[in-house]
Amino acid sequence: MHSDIAPGPCPTATVDSEAASPSTPNPPTWDPQQYLRHASHRTRPFLDLLARIPELPTRPARIADLGCGPGNVTALLAERWPEARITGYDLSPEMLHRARQEHSGPTPGGGSLDFRPADLATWMPEEQYDLIVSNAALQWVPGHAGSFAAWINALRPGGTFAFQIPGNFTAPSHSLLAALCDHPRWQSRLGGQGAHYVHLLEPSEYLARFTELGCAADIWETTYHQLLSGPDPVLDWVKGTALRPVLTALGDDRQAAEDFLLEYRDLLRGAYPPGPRGTVFPFRRIFAIARKEA
Repeated sequence: MHSDIAPGPCPTATVDSEAASPSTPNPPTWDPQQYLRHASHRTRPFLDLLARIPELPTRPARIADLGCGPGNVTALLAERWPEARITGYDLSPEMLHRARQEHSGPTPGGGSLDFRPADLATWMPEEQYDLIVSNAALQWVPGHAGSFAAWINALRPGGTFAFQIPGNFTAPSHSLLAALCDHPRWQSRLGGQGAHYVHLLEPSEYLARFTELGCAADIWETTYHQLLSGPDPVLDWVKGTALRPVLTALGDDRQAAEDFLLEYRDLLRGAYPPGPRGTVFPFRRIFAIARKEA
Protein backbone atom coordinates (compact mmCIF):
# COMPACT_ATOMS: atom_id res chain seq x y z
CA MET A 1 0.00 0.00 0.00
CA HIS A 2 1.34 3.42 -0.92
CA SER A 3 0.55 6.99 0.10
CA ASP A 4 1.03 10.37 -1.57
CA ILE A 5 2.36 11.87 1.67
CA ALA A 6 5.95 13.06 1.57
CA PRO A 7 8.22 13.82 4.52
CA GLY A 8 7.86 17.33 5.86
CA PRO A 9 8.24 19.37 9.03
CA CYS A 10 6.00 18.73 11.97
CA PRO A 11 3.11 21.22 12.23
CA THR A 12 3.63 24.13 14.57
CA ALA A 13 1.24 25.78 16.96
CA THR A 14 1.24 28.33 19.73
CA VAL A 15 0.71 26.95 23.20
CA ASP A 16 0.49 28.86 26.46
CA SER A 17 3.45 27.45 28.35
CA GLU A 18 2.94 29.65 31.41
CA ALA A 19 0.34 27.39 32.98
CA ALA A 20 -0.14 23.67 32.90
CA SER A 21 -3.07 22.59 30.75
CA PRO A 22 -5.51 19.83 31.63
CA SER A 23 -4.84 16.49 30.03
CA THR A 24 -6.72 15.38 26.95
CA PRO A 25 -10.20 13.99 27.68
CA ASN A 26 -9.27 10.63 26.14
CA PRO A 27 -5.73 9.80 27.22
CA PRO A 28 -4.00 7.07 25.23
CA THR A 29 -4.23 3.45 26.31
CA TRP A 30 -0.75 2.16 27.06
CA ASP A 31 0.72 -1.28 26.45
CA PRO A 32 3.57 -1.91 28.92
CA GLN A 33 4.74 -5.01 27.04
CA GLN A 34 5.03 -3.12 23.74
CA TYR A 35 6.77 -0.20 25.45
CA LEU A 36 9.36 -2.50 27.04
CA ARG A 37 10.22 -4.25 23.75
CA HIS A 38 12.96 -1.62 23.27
CA ALA A 39 13.77 -1.26 26.97
CA SER A 40 17.55 -1.02 26.57
CA HIS A 41 17.36 1.89 24.11
CA ARG A 42 14.62 3.62 26.11
CA THR A 43 16.55 3.27 29.38
CA ARG A 44 19.87 4.62 28.14
CA PRO A 45 18.87 8.34 28.21
CA PHE A 46 17.62 7.96 31.78
CA LEU A 47 20.92 6.39 32.82
CA ASP A 48 22.74 9.35 31.25
CA LEU A 49 20.46 11.73 33.17
CA LEU A 50 20.85 9.80 36.41
CA ALA A 51 24.65 9.90 36.18
CA ARG A 52 24.62 13.71 36.30
CA ILE A 53 22.14 14.22 39.13
CA PRO A 54 24.09 15.57 42.13
CA GLU A 55 23.93 14.12 45.61
CA LEU A 56 20.68 14.81 47.39
CA PRO A 57 20.44 17.05 50.47
CA THR A 58 18.98 14.60 53.00
CA ARG A 59 19.13 10.89 53.78
CA PRO A 60 17.00 8.93 53.54
CA ALA A 61 15.88 10.88 50.48
CA ARG A 62 12.30 11.47 49.38
CA ILE A 63 11.92 11.07 45.61
CA ALA A 64 9.05 11.48 43.12
CA ASP A 65 9.17 9.91 39.65
CA LEU A 66 6.69 11.69 37.37
CA GLY A 67 5.37 9.49 34.58
CA CYS A 68 6.92 6.33 35.96
CA GLY A 69 5.44 4.03 33.30
CA PRO A 70 6.05 0.33 34.05
CA GLY A 71 8.43 1.21 36.89
CA ASN A 72 11.65 -0.08 35.35
CA VAL A 73 13.46 3.25 35.62
CA THR A 74 11.93 3.99 39.04
CA ALA A 75 13.74 0.87 40.22
CA LEU A 76 17.01 2.39 38.96
CA LEU A 77 16.46 5.30 41.36
CA ALA A 78 16.37 2.76 44.20
CA GLU A 79 19.71 1.38 43.04
CA ARG A 80 21.27 4.87 43.21
CA TRP A 81 19.59 5.77 46.53
CA PRO A 82 18.79 2.39 48.18
CA GLU A 83 17.54 3.93 51.42
CA ALA A 84 15.18 6.40 49.72
CA ARG A 85 11.41 6.46 49.87
CA ILE A 86 10.38 6.65 46.22
CA THR A 87 6.93 7.15 44.70
CA GLY A 88 6.21 6.73 41.01
CA TYR A 89 3.24 8.62 39.56
CA ASP A 90 1.44 7.79 36.32
CA LEU A 91 -1.96 8.28 34.69
CA SER A 92 -2.08 4.88 32.96
CA PRO A 93 -3.77 2.06 34.91
CA GLU A 94 -1.96 -0.46 32.69
CA MET A 95 1.45 1.01 33.47
CA LEU A 96 0.73 1.29 37.20
CA HIS A 97 -0.44 -2.31 37.36
CA ARG A 98 2.81 -3.50 35.76
CA ALA A 99 4.91 -1.26 38.03
CA ARG A 100 3.18 -2.47 41.20
CA GLN A 101 3.43 -6.10 40.16
CA GLU A 102 7.15 -6.00 39.45
CA HIS A 103 8.66 -3.25 41.59
CA SER A 104 6.47 -2.17 44.52
CA GLY A 105 7.61 -2.83 48.08
CA PRO A 106 10.64 -2.46 50.34
CA THR A 107 14.10 -2.14 48.83
CA PRO A 108 17.25 -3.98 50.03
CA GLY A 109 18.73 -0.72 51.35
CA GLY A 110 15.84 -0.07 53.71
CA GLY A 111 13.89 2.22 51.41
CA SER A 112 10.60 1.65 49.59
CA LEU A 113 8.98 1.86 46.19
CA ASP A 114 5.30 2.63 45.70
CA PHE A 115 3.20 3.76 42.77
CA ARG A 116 0.21 6.09 42.67
CA PRO A 117 -2.14 7.48 40.00
CA ALA A 118 -1.62 11.11 39.03
CA ASP A 119 -2.18 13.40 36.06
CA LEU A 120 1.04 15.35 35.52
CA ALA A 121 -0.94 18.25 34.07
CA THR A 122 -2.43 18.91 37.50
CA TRP A 123 -0.07 17.14 39.93
CA MET A 124 1.10 19.36 42.77
CA PRO A 125 3.44 18.14 45.53
CA GLU A 126 1.88 17.71 48.96
CA GLU A 127 5.21 17.27 50.73
CA GLN A 128 8.86 18.20 50.35
CA TYR A 129 11.14 16.21 48.07
CA ASP A 130 14.87 15.88 47.63
CA LEU A 131 14.44 14.89 43.99
CA ILE A 132 11.64 15.19 41.48
CA VAL A 133 12.53 13.37 38.28
CA SER A 134 10.73 12.59 35.04
CA ASN A 135 11.78 10.25 32.24
CA ALA A 136 10.26 10.75 28.76
CA ALA A 137 6.87 11.86 30.10
CA LEU A 138 6.57 15.66 30.04
CA GLN A 139 6.20 15.70 26.25
CA TRP A 140 2.65 14.46 26.90
CA VAL A 141 1.86 17.49 29.10
CA PRO A 142 1.13 20.77 27.27
CA GLY A 143 2.25 23.72 29.37
CA HIS A 144 4.42 21.57 31.65
CA ALA A 145 6.88 24.44 32.11
CA GLY A 146 4.14 26.27 33.94
CA SER A 147 4.44 23.75 36.77
CA PHE A 148 8.18 24.18 37.26
CA ALA A 149 7.89 26.92 39.89
CA ALA A 150 5.57 24.86 42.11
CA TRP A 151 7.64 21.71 41.72
CA ILE A 152 10.90 23.48 42.54
CA ASN A 153 9.23 25.24 45.48
CA ALA A 154 8.47 21.76 46.87
CA LEU A 155 12.14 20.77 46.80
CA ARG A 156 14.21 20.93 49.96
CA PRO A 157 17.10 23.42 49.79
CA GLY A 158 19.75 21.81 47.61
CA GLY A 159 17.19 19.49 46.03
CA THR A 160 17.00 18.70 42.32
CA PHE A 161 14.43 18.61 39.56
CA ALA A 162 15.61 16.58 36.57
CA PHE A 163 14.00 15.33 33.38
CA GLN A 164 14.67 14.09 29.88
CA ILE A 165 12.26 14.28 26.96
CA PRO A 166 12.36 13.31 23.29
CA GLY A 167 13.36 16.13 20.99
CA ASN A 168 12.80 14.39 17.66
CA PHE A 169 9.37 15.70 16.73
CA THR A 170 10.50 17.11 13.39
CA ALA A 171 12.01 13.73 12.45
CA PRO A 172 10.30 11.65 9.72
CA SER A 173 8.84 9.26 12.30
CA HIS A 174 6.69 12.09 13.63
CA SER A 175 6.27 14.44 10.67
CA LEU A 176 5.00 11.53 8.54
CA LEU A 177 2.62 10.49 11.30
CA ALA A 178 1.25 14.02 11.62
CA ALA A 179 0.78 14.33 7.85
CA LEU A 180 -0.94 10.94 7.60
CA CYS A 181 -3.35 11.80 10.43
CA ASP A 182 -4.29 14.99 8.57
CA HIS A 183 -4.70 13.24 5.21
CA PRO A 184 -8.31 13.45 3.89
CA ARG A 185 -8.80 9.71 4.40
CA TRP A 186 -8.06 9.97 8.14
CA GLN A 187 -8.63 13.59 9.08
CA SER A 188 -12.18 13.20 10.39
CA ARG A 189 -11.02 10.57 12.90
CA LEU A 190 -7.39 11.45 13.52
CA GLY A 191 -6.88 15.09 12.56
CA GLY A 192 -4.26 16.65 14.83
CA GLN A 193 -3.31 13.37 16.52
CA GLY A 194 0.22 13.59 15.19
CA ALA A 195 0.89 17.09 16.53
CA HIS A 196 0.83 16.48 20.28
CA TYR A 197 4.36 17.66 20.95
CA VAL A 198 4.65 21.13 19.45
CA HIS A 199 4.55 22.68 22.94
CA LEU A 200 8.05 21.46 23.83
CA LEU A 201 10.68 24.09 24.50
CA GLU A 202 14.21 24.19 23.16
CA PRO A 203 17.17 23.66 25.52
CA SER A 204 17.93 27.39 25.70
CA GLU A 205 14.34 28.07 26.74
CA TYR A 206 14.45 25.49 29.52
CA LEU A 207 17.72 27.05 30.68
CA ALA A 208 16.09 30.47 30.80
CA ARG A 209 13.14 29.12 32.82
CA PHE A 210 15.33 27.54 35.48
CA THR A 211 17.65 30.54 35.66
CA GLU A 212 14.64 32.78 36.27
CA LEU A 213 13.62 30.46 39.11
CA GLY A 214 17.01 30.88 40.77
CA CYS A 215 18.29 27.38 40.04
CA ALA A 216 21.69 26.22 38.95
CA ALA A 217 20.85 24.52 35.65
CA ASP A 218 22.60 21.90 33.54
CA ILE A 219 20.90 21.58 30.13
CA TRP A 220 22.12 19.53 27.18
CA GLU A 221 20.96 17.47 24.23
CA THR A 222 22.11 14.23 22.67
CA THR A 223 21.20 12.45 19.45
CA TYR A 224 21.41 8.69 19.82
CA HIS A 225 21.94 6.86 16.54
CA GLN A 226 20.15 3.69 17.51
CA LEU A 227 20.52 0.50 15.50
CA LEU A 228 17.16 -1.29 15.57
CA SER A 229 16.69 -4.88 14.44
CA GLY A 230 13.82 -6.93 13.12
CA PRO A 231 11.18 -6.26 10.46
CA ASP A 232 9.83 -2.69 10.43
CA PRO A 233 11.62 -1.82 13.68
CA VAL A 234 10.77 1.90 13.62
CA LEU A 235 7.08 1.06 13.39
CA ASP A 236 7.53 -1.35 16.28
CA TRP A 237 9.23 1.44 18.27
CA VAL A 238 6.49 4.04 17.75
CA LYS A 239 3.77 1.49 18.54
CA GLY A 240 4.94 1.83 22.13
CA THR A 241 4.87 5.64 22.22
CA ALA A 242 3.78 8.09 19.50
CA LEU A 243 1.21 5.74 17.97
CA ARG A 244 -0.66 5.18 21.25
CA PRO A 245 -3.07 8.14 20.78
CA VAL A 246 -3.80 7.06 17.21
CA LEU A 247 -4.50 3.45 18.14
CA THR A 248 -6.65 4.63 21.05
CA ALA A 249 -8.66 6.93 18.76
CA LEU A 250 -9.30 4.09 16.30
CA GLY A 251 -10.55 2.04 19.21
CA ASP A 252 -12.11 -1.28 18.29
CA ASP A 253 -12.12 -0.63 14.53
CA ARG A 254 -9.52 -3.31 13.80
CA GLN A 255 -9.70 -2.90 10.01
CA ALA A 256 -9.10 0.85 10.20
CA ALA A 257 -6.17 0.32 12.55
CA GLU A 258 -4.63 -2.26 10.21
CA ASP A 259 -5.10 0.01 7.18
CA PHE A 260 -3.53 2.97 8.97
CA LEU A 261 -0.58 0.92 10.16
CA LEU A 262 0.06 -0.41 6.64
CA GLU A 263 0.11 3.11 5.19
CA TYR A 264 2.35 4.40 7.95
CA ARG A 265 4.61 1.34 7.67
CA ASP A 266 5.23 2.03 3.98
CA LEU A 267 6.13 5.64 4.71
CA LEU A 268 8.56 4.59 7.45
CA ARG A 269 10.19 2.03 5.17
CA GLY A 270 11.03 4.82 2.76
CA ALA A 271 12.33 7.14 5.47
CA TYR A 272 14.30 4.51 7.40
CA PRO A 273 15.66 1.90 4.97
CA PRO A 274 17.25 -1.16 6.57
CA GLY A 275 21.01 -1.63 6.39
CA PRO A 276 23.11 -4.79 6.49
CA ARG A 277 23.14 -4.82 10.32
CA GLY A 278 19.80 -3.20 11.10
CA THR A 279 17.92 0.07 10.74
CA VAL A 280 19.49 3.31 11.93
CA PHE A 281 17.00 5.39 13.94
CA PRO A 282 18.40 8.76 15.05
CA PHE A 283 16.74 9.97 18.24
CA ARG A 284 17.36 13.40 19.74
CA ARG A 285 16.82 13.84 23.49
CA ILE A 286 16.75 16.99 25.65
CA PHE A 287 18.05 16.80 29.23
CA ALA A 288 17.60 19.23 32.11
CA ILE A 289 18.84 19.28 35.69
CA ALA A 290 17.86 22.18 37.94
CA ARG A 291 19.28 22.39 41.46
CA LYS A 292 17.57 24.55 44.04
CA GLU A 293 19.80 26.90 46.00
CA ALA A 294 20.99 25.31 49.22
